[in-house]
Amino acid sequence: MTLQIPAINVQDSAGAVDVAEDIFGQEFNETLVHQLVVRYLAGARAGTKAQKNRSAVSGGGAKPWRQKGTGRARAGTMSSPIWRSGGVTFAAQPRSFTQKLNKKMYKVGIRSIFSELLRQERIVVSDDVLPTTSKTKDLVAKLSNVDAKRVLIVANELTDDLILASRNIPYVEVSTVEGLNPVALVSADKVIATAAAVKKIEESLA
Repeated sequence: MTLQIPAINVQDSAGAVDVAEDIFGQEFNETLVHQLVVRYLAGARAGTKAQKNRSAVSGGGAKPWRQKGTGRARAGTMSSPIWRSGGVTFAAQPRSFTQKLNKKMYKVGIRSIFSELLRQERIVVSDDVLPTTSKTKDLVAKLSNVDAKRVLIVANELTDDLILASRNIPYVEVSTVEGLNPVALVSADKVIATAAAVKKIEESLA
């Protein structure tokens, strides 16, 4: 059984494109989609924050003064966290925030997102949305009738014209099928994909 994604010629309706139900007809798995989004955002974190603990700061090898008789509090090292220029208590160290997720779960999650986009009529197919020039105003004109605050254009490949025409439009994001991520998909009010991109999506998620 097949489903259909509406196809548009930017300004007007132009029929529909048949797609496989096992890709675009899945139930929405909110828990799994949330896991995909969290995993993607966590993987984008640099994890390079670093502070020096008491063993990493310079100095502190010798006891500052003798244990008794000075009238001052006893001290064993100048690198103590309670000292000025001493080490940091529970110092942050470089770490990886990467979360593991197997390929099967990832595919199921992406299918779930695409299925929900289709149910909510937030995905359409259009080949003529791709600009033929690098002028931003030409792409803005093509999208003038698209009622969405955030638009994601999915193309089979990113041409120079598409990159240059879209980079100064704050509400438009472009991507190839290989570069798609769950955050871009769920945050887009309207996903406009080319027919070739839709075919590749079906092949990659089969």
